[in-house]
Amino acid sequence: MKLRQIGLAVMVVSGLAASALANAGDADFTLVNKTGYALREVYLSPAHKTKWGSDRLGGSKMDNNKSRLFKFADKASCVQDLMVVFDDDGSEVTWEDFDLCDLNKITLKYNRKTKVVSADTE
Repeated sequence: MKLRQIGLAVMVVSGLAASALANAGDADFTLVNKTGYALREVYLSPAHKTKWGSDRLGGSKMDNNKSRLFKFADKASCVQDLMVVFDDDGSEVTWEDFDLCDLNKITLKYNRKTKVVSADTE
């Protein structure tokens, strides 16, 4: 009877380990807007490419000091550039080389006067 319980425990642990490995490449991330301005659009593109695809905000606005979870399924292209379009003046700003398979959170920062972009990642 004990051998059967041990075998069952090993199967459960093995199943949990396999599940953890399957989720280890999860590339979803939370974007935090600390730019000082509302975002009208957010785009992702494989690093150093110019094909941005569709707006990830889907027509909604992301106010300053707000965050949003973004789903990202392209685990074959983990390193991505991110571009935003600001709601107030339509200007575009780009951040480069985020490894979405290796981080969970991106906090965007921007100084409009100096045009300096920065980001904190976790």
